[in-house]
Amino acid sequence: MALFTPTNQKRLTNVSVVRLKKGGSRYELACYPNKVQPWRDKLETNLNEVLQAHCVFTNVSKGQFANKKEMFAHFRTEDEREIIKSILEHGELQLTEKERLVGQQALFRDVAKIVSERCVNPENNRAYTVTMVEKMMKDCHISLKANKSAKQHVS
Repeated sequence: MALFTPTNQKRLTNVSVVRLKKGGSRYELACYPNKVQPWRDKLETNLNEVLQAHCVFTNVSKGQFANKKEMFAHFRTEDEREIIKSILEHGELQLTEKERLVGQQALFRDVAKIVSERCVNPENNRAYTVTMVEKMMKDCHISLKANKSAKQHVS
């Protein structure tokens, strides 16, 4: 019989990490998923809606805070809010597995839609349906690159 002891660490769930390397140091922010991109597109303006914690980390998963003096030296400002905005703007977003999967499925569907609009069945001169094209793409083991748009994949 195993004895389970409680952990004193809070597990990260529903967190997206924005990471920026500057001056040899790594700075991270804990953000809500699906909120960083709207903030970058200027659709979301409230930082409280984007950030889960209003502090800068060197490692979010371990809960290690960034050294204030080092951080102020690299960003050349003492305003922590400006530093957070800079990290959000220029940092790279670490997507969760679910977010990547949703993006891949949407891209796959978009490619299938474009192909179905352009292709016609020669036997009966009818357009292929999107589901038929998706099935054919899966049967052929088509893999798509996330950094390319649907139009680039089709052409």
